[in-house]
Amino acid sequence: MRKSGFPPVIDKNTEIVILGSLPSDMSILKGEYYANPKNQFWRIIFAIFNNNEPLYKYNERITLLLKNKIGLWDVLTEADREGSLDSNIQSEVLNDFSGLFTDYPKIRKLAFNGDKAFKCYLKMRAGLPQKEMVRMTSSSSANTSKSISLKIKEWEITLK
Repeated sequence: MRKSGFPPVIDKNTEIVILGSLPSDMSILKGEYYANPKNQFWRIIFAIFNNNEPLYKYNERITLLLKNKIGLWDVLTEADREGSLDSNIQSEVLNDFSGLFTDYPKIRKLAFNGDKAFKCYLKMRAGLPQKEMVRMTSSSSANTSKSISLKIKEWEITLK
């Protein structure tokens, strides 16, 4: 049940980092962020940055994000979790944000993909440099509080 996250997807030009909580089981299996096709993450990104045109290769998706000065990471480096639901996360360990901010000084904004990522970061961020923080509606298809079109509008305001 102990699960570990991925290294950040980032480069020296990254200004905004989208932060999830911890990769889903399907993402861990495939070694890719947001690998579950039911998750709306990539649909939202394609709508905002690629005229709704999907990219099927993971490396092309990552290139699209980095071209727009956006990185990806998770708030947690590891945690106990049965299944993929954020509500099942226990015994979490925060990623090394101090190191991230030192290595990538252009980061100005943290965009949290859902409540769990935001709450975990707030709980453990003592001593970290202040960054603009935005909590976005989760891209998870399990989150039905907003339609995909409303999520796209919300995310676009944060990411553009």
